[in-house]
Amino acid sequence: MEKGSDMAKLKDLATIIRSKNAGAFQLTMDIIFGDKETYEKVKQTGAISRKLFATLYKVPENEVEFVEYDQAYAFKGTIPRWVASGDLKDSDIYGAQQHAPLLDVEIFIE
Repeated sequence: MEKGSDMAKLKDLATIIRSKNAGAFQLTMDIIFGDKETYEKVKQTGAISRKLFATLYKVPENEVEFVEYDQAYAFKGTIPRWVASGDLKDSDIYGAQQHAPLLDVEIFIE
């Protein structure tokens, strides 16, 4: 690794990583940073993207809604739910536990 470069887990960089329902048929994940400098460093890596959400949640990339909110130092990814919220097969009715795969994503910061 080059001097001045470091690998960090997303859970150690972001202030908030959360998930919730975006209606009965979608889940949304928010990744929010506490300061502009960290947000911009992570944004420059391109590591948080539509492709990341598609890969982690095993959905087609074209079904991922992805937004960078520069004013809030945040990223948002929205994906289709596997089953509708409240369905008999639903194990997380509020979608509040679905952010876990994001926690250990490694980001290479220079």
